[in-house]
Amino acid sequence: MKKNKYFYDIEKVYFEKKDDIEKRLKEFKEVWENGDNKDIHVELSFCILTPQSKAINAWKAISTLRDNGLLFNGSKEEIVEYLNIVRFKNNKAKYLIELREKMKDEKGEFITKNFFSSFEDMKEARKWIVKNIKGMAFKEASHFLRNIGFGKEISILDRHILKNLVKLEVIDEVPKNITPKLYLEIEEKMKKYCHFINISMDSLDLLLWYLEAGEIFK
Repeated sequence: MKKNKYFYDIEKVYFEKKDDIEKRLKEFKEVWENGDNKDIHVELSFCILTPQSKAINAWKAISTLRDNGLLFNGSKEEIVEYLNIVRFKNNKAKYLIELREKMKDEKGEFITKNFFSSFEDMKEARKWIVKNIKGMAFKEASHFLRNIGFGKEISILDRHILKNLVKLEVIDEVPKNITPKLYLEIEEKMKKYCHFINISMDSLDLLLWYLEAGEIFK
């Protein structure tokens, strides 16, 4: 394991943006600490919309559905009207409805935060998401957990991150397909690298995202 030239290039950016990165990570934690069941449900729903879509568009769509109440009680036909800015809008509208039903108790009240509070280990929560929530694989489940403040030991392996991990010589190439087994193997390599360079995984993720997108988003 080594620090190559690319690392020293991005390290400069990291120190320039460190305060902004730490502020954003603090905001993620506050979502969990101060949010209620519906707030956490919004974050989980957002990550259903992100596959093959811009995160900013997914957030715009989910925020609108939150504000007009359709996320919590709208029909598939009503929801899909607001998903034109994300890909696979029909499937994603269906997944949002199915998720909503999973995250309600017998009285029809949302339990999303209460449910995830029951996990002692958030990696177990991630496994549960991958197994039980349609439209979410390891990347989306990791994204959700990072966005509610549990990202120190998990990675969001989208193509931007993978491309940068190649540049950092953490992995040899961007894989064409990522199986769950390969995802966990790359995540472990990234975890060791982050310990080596003394930058947390969630901080490195936001740094690499900033380098690609020019902003620190979510």
